[in-house]
Amino acid sequence: MNPDANVVDTVIDAVSAVFMIVGAVMSLAAAIGLLRFPDLMSRMHAATKPQVLGLFLLLAAVGLQLRTWWVWPVLLLAWIFQLLTVPVSAHMVGRAGYRTKHLHRELLSTDELEAVVLKAAEAAKAPASDGGRSPAAE
Repeated sequence: MNPDANVVDTVIDAVSAVFMIVGAVMSLAAAIGLLRFPDLMSRMHAATKPQVLGLFLLLAAVGLQLRTWWVWPVLLLAWIFQLLTVPVSAHMVGRAGYRTKHLHRELLSTDELEAVVLKAAEAAKAPASDGGRSPAAE
């Protein structure tokens, strides 16, 4: 048995153990943030930021422990899918929460969405001058 292989295995095990622990702590921080933060916007931030990094570290630890190269593209695909979908879903939840007033305005430092929402609400309330038909319907 090659003594160098044992050293490499020990290093891989140590790195994957650190990745698993840090990834689990990041995911735990996301869960605690969901429970502890006061409003939707803060909870949304807590659910997305540490969760993506925690998942990356856990997937990297799994890839290191399996010690096969064919699993890395699958794990990378899973992480990229999460990286692309989590911000989009958080954005949609945040907008829906904003429009339904599920937030604490006193906690916002700037409200960049207020003008957009007010303009959309005014446009929806304005009567159509062409008898209710939109130009897109023709």
